Parts: sequence; C-alpha cells; structure tokens
Amino acid sequence: MLTVDFSRLDIPADAPAGSFRILDIGCGSGRHSGAAIQYPATLTIGADIKWTDVVQARQRIHEHRYMGVCKGRWGLTTTDVTALPFENACFDLVICAEVLEHILDHHQAIRELVRVLKPAGDLVVSVPRFWPEALCWLLSRQYRTSEGGHIRIFRRHALVRRVTSNGMHLRGTHHAHGLHAPFWWLKCLVGPERIDSRLVNSYHRLLVWDMMQRPRTTVLLERLLNPVMGKSLVMYFKKNGSGNARPS
Repeated sequence: MLTVDFSRLDIPADAPAGSFRILDIGCGSGRHSGAAIQYPATLTIGADIKWTDVVQARQRIHEHRYMGVCKGRWGLTTTDVTALPFENACFDLVICAEVLEHILDHHQAIRELVRVLKPAGDLVVSVPRFWPEALCWLLSRQYRTSEGGHIRIFRRHALVRRVTSNGMHLRGTHHAHGLHAPFWWLKCLVGPERIDSRLVNSYHRLLVWDMMQRPRTTVLLERLLNPVMGKSLVMYFKKNGSGNARPS
C-alpha cells in the first residue's frame, strides 16, 4: 500500500547505478523503500527508529530480490529523524510518509529532512488528513493516547508554511487511502485494541484483498473517494537551489 505516487517524482531511468540517492525515513516495514529499489539508478536508505520495523523492511526487500524486482542498491539503518546521521545535501529524494504526526519536535525533524536534501532535490511528506484524523480522535481517546500513537493533527496550510519556511517550495498535493478512513473510524468506534469485532475484521480482510489483487472496482472507488475522504495528505516539495551540487 503506497502513499507516495512515484510517477510524480523525477527518478532517472538511465543514470549510473546508485547515483540517485533516496532516504526513506520512518520506513516502517519498507513499503516505499521496496518501491524505490525497483529503479536501477537508485541507492535507497531505509531508516526507522524501531529495530523491529527495520527487520521487517529487510525481509520485504529480500522478497523483492527473490522476485527479481530489486534493481537498485539499498541499505537499512536505525536512526532518529530529529538527528539524522547523514551529511548535508547528500540525498536527491527524501520520503517522510506518516511520520511527523508521531514526532514531539516536528520542527527539528523538518529541518533535518531539508538539511540532508540536495539543492533542487525532492521532499515528499505525508500526514493524516485533518478531518478524518480529527474524527478518529473524537471517537477514541485511546487512539490518540496510546504509546507511539499520533500526538498531533496537522492542518495543511500550517504544515506547508512550516516546510516552505525552511527553503522549500510546494509542487503539488493529493490525498490517498480513501478506503482506509472508514476502517479507522470503525476501529476507533469499537475500540482500537479490540480484535474480536466481526465488522472491523471483515473490513480489514477487504483492504488486504484490495491491496493484493487491485481490482478495477476498488481502484476506481478509491480514486473517487480520495479527494473527499482520503485519510492521508501527500505533499511534494522541491528544495530551492541550482541542483548542481553532488556529493563525492
């Protein structure tokens, strides 16, 4: 289940192997890292603060290698988004999907995302959309107070201002995962930790089936739902600058 639309990104098709460097920060189980390594020119670094997530990402990438779709170079590490262990301007693309809503000092996290990005490099940030997320908070206190949960809700214009004030400009936005919003509302309504709800479990099976099979019906339905109730807001930024600087 990808949140980022890779067709919006200028990943070169004929550049030397490993020359286009990507950071997938907060990579989780590696869904975006797994997509990035399908481009031959890429060197993708997946990073997350949780070691267990990095292990899952490693397994996903090995599965991609077994299937023959892993064409780029890759690496995985554990790190904190507020103190990235990378040099200035060393990545062509930084992906930060569904991360900032978990971070206490999200201002410092944004500064770090911009710092490691090359001039004219692309930054993709996704966060939960305001009103679907606000409804989750309204339906369940546990949803917003559980350990590792969402500690804030972002308003689009405020977050865009915060990112662009760090030397970026906005290229475009879209919403994603319209089918997933009702699932989380149901889950919050019955209790986020409950595992015995037939309705929630049935909906979850539907989402898994959709992710695996991608039938035309649900693809079209989600495309129609995304502008109205897509759970994620996805923003595409470009760093100001000439883009001529390249690390050695």
